[in-house]
Amino acid sequence: MTRIEEGVVRRSLILGGVAVLAFPTAALAADGGAGGWIGPFAVIAAGIGMAIAAGLCGLGQGRAVASAVDAMARQPGAAARIQTAMIIGLALIESLAIYTLVIALILLFVKGIQFS
Repeated sequence: MTRIEEGVVRRSLILGGVAVLAFPTAALAADGGAGGWIGPFAVIAAGIGMAIAAGLCGLGQGRAVASAVDAMARQPGAAARIQTAMIIGLALIESLAIYTLVIALILLFVKGIQFS
């Protein structure tokens, strides 16, 4: 790539970054809508999001435990280290479901359930 092309790419990236930073201010300055349909869809979105998160976290935890038990069976001497890594991994997987629960509760209670 020549110096001229590098300059064009750099200017394009800078212009794109400025545009990305400038346009949200126009969106925040806009008037709010009536929001008549946000309540039912927030309830549905929260329920579907929590169902997907709980199901996938359960599958992930099952695979993690199965792999850890398999590794402990192959190398019993490393069982303590494998168990520690498994418990940390399970805690991180479960935190994803908890984050989804927090987001679902925010959708339901902070935004408000308005059916009008």
